[in-house]
Amino acid sequence: MPDSIALSPAAAADLFDLPKPAAESRIVVAMSGGVDSSVVAALAARSGAEVIGITLQLYDYGAATGRKGACCAGDDIQDARAVAERLGIAHYVHDHESAFREEVVEAFADSYLAGQTPVPCIRCNMGPKFTDLFAMARELGADCLATGHYVRRVAGPAGPELHRALDPARDQSYFLYATTEEQLDFLRFPLGGMPKSEVRQLAEEATLRNAAKPDSQDICFVPDGDYAKIVKKMRPEGVRPGNIVHATSGEVLGAHKGVIHYTVGQRRGLEIGGQPEPLYVVGIDAEKAEVRVGPRRLLAVTAARIGETNRIGPLPDVPLTAKVRSLAKPVPVTIEGSLGDGRAVTLHFDQPEYGVAPGQAAVIYAGERVVGGGWIESTQPVEA
Repeated sequence: MPDSIALSPAAAADLFDLPKPAAESRIVVAMSGGVDSSVVAALAARSGAEVIGITLQLYDYGAATGRKGACCAGDDIQDARAVAERLGIAHYVHDHESAFREEVVEAFADSYLAGQTPVPCIRCNMGPKFTDLFAMARELGADCLATGHYVRRVAGPAGPELHRALDPARDQSYFLYATTEEQLDFLRFPLGGMPKSEVRQLAEEATLRNAAKPDSQDICFVPDGDYAKIVKKMRPEGVRPGNIVHATSGEVLGAHKGVIHYTVGQRRGLEIGGQPEPLYVVGIDAEKAEVRVGPRRLLAVTAARIGETNRIGPLPDVPLTAKVRSLAKPVPVTIEGSLGDGRAVTLHFDQPEYGVAPGQAAVIYAGERVVGGGWIESTQPVEA
């Protein structure tokens, strides 16, 4: 590890909460090729522990070479390899393209065809990124698996807890609600207490080649933001035209080229001008290939049914909040049912919530702590 980095070996080791002295420890780092995971690898090396970097190749290397704003393919693999060489650590690339396609990309396409709004980054964390990396790290005899996610792992009375990042602008806890207690015991998130500016500074001090690399902005397998193109490629037989219908009057207001182009809460791109008030997508009937639109008030819901639930630690007897979109503010909720172990529960919102879309995740918090969440299956509108 270059001595130019300002952090001392002891301070770097503290970030990983190792169960034994760093000199006797082995840290496996998930390296996507981005600056965040590269800094984690640099900090791990600085600690004095043995470090092994693992990069999962998630889609075709040749087709992805030169992509920007993605991860785990093309130039990103080259960046991860170069960083490992710079740090003097072992680095392995594992081909997970088949599993990623089946568990993430195909599920993404199927969700859009079903009229839902998927969150593939959560599926990826539930599958290739944590489940498979977790197994690899265990096989390598690691003491922990470290990632560049901006969340905090905090010691609690019942074991490790998952908390929001210190920097709310970088917080990624919404995408990690499905982390199991066993995984959290083994995982480390050394960047959760840092602002991005400090991470960039550490990368520059370590003279990493990707210190100024832009952050990933799009879904990695949709680098141009054209979701519909991916769905058409994966499921060409499922894309069919239909009608845009007013949700209250039943009047046909226009036509569309496929429900994959619409999400609940959408206002722009409807191409149905001349209406007396702004209209939003308030529902999608994939079976009928029907997009239902209406005034904003029809987006208000009082409750949401969520399935495939996960709970991290005991559910505290304190007021709870929930985020129903990654960029949404947490809102007060109560839970009807027993959260966790995949059981379906109902979230009741204290106040009407807008833009709650089936297919997205609802993540539940107790203050700064993530207590779990699940996938939104259905909603209860204020106006049925």
